[in-house]
Amino acid sequence: MSEPDILTREEDRVGIITVNRPKALNALSGALIEELLSALRCCDKDPTIGAIVITGNNRAFCAGADIKEQSGLDFVSAYNSDYLRNLADGIASIHKPIIAAINGYALGGGCELALMCDIIYAGKDAFFGQPEVKLGTIPGAGGTQRLIRAVGKSMAMHMILTGENMTAQEAAAAGLVAKVFDVEETVPRAIEYAQQIARFSMPVVAMAKEAVNAAEDLGLKAGLHFESRLYHATFGLADHREGFDAFLQKREAQWTHK
Repeated sequence: MSEPDILTREEDRVGIITVNRPKALNALSGALIEELLSALRCCDKDPTIGAIVITGNNRAFCAGADIKEQSGLDFVSAYNSDYLRNLADGIASIHKPIIAAINGYALGGGCELALMCDIIYAGKDAFFGQPEVKLGTIPGAGGTQRLIRAVGKSMAMHMILTGENMTAQEAAAAGLVAKVFDVEETVPRAIEYAQQIARFSMPVVAMAKEAVNAAEDLGLKAGLHFESRLYHATFGLADHREGFDAFLQKREAQWTHK
């Protein structure tokens, strides 16, 4: 019996999802996407999990869409099925923070999957790229929209129009990656940061994530108003009172996630 395309485990309030198609460099097949989204939804509903880490293996986080599967699509079938839309919509619906822990290749759909996540940590040997132009197409899962927001227009244009990859060090300098680690440290350190996040109030973390993500879609005035409303809403949380009381009493806060 073959192994599943997605492996899951939990470690100290962190859900860890591993993409597991090593022979295909973790390419995104339709079945894998559905398994990934199912695992994410399970983590999001689990009250014992406060943050999620998605990773692959040392050779590849994800090398893109499944080309064999994609080659069978024409315009009508791709359009009518809204090909890859379910991936972006599914990840956007997750309330808990999603961290991408990347070693090796994150190319095409794999780079776009990383861009859908809330934080990206990378190993020193990681490569990011949108090589779709070499296949006679363009990024189709958010690459043209999210990459420009992450690295700026000029670098996004360079990567998309030339198909040239970006190293982990270049990605960190451009702001695409939060931190770079030795390869063997990438996943453990990502889990450590996820555990740090998971120790805080879950509704507060979710509201902070929502406010930051809204900045990509709202103008400054509307964004500031949205932030202000969420900020004021935290005042109604039991965790807000506990946080203030703990600070004033010089003790560690005991979050109830309410």
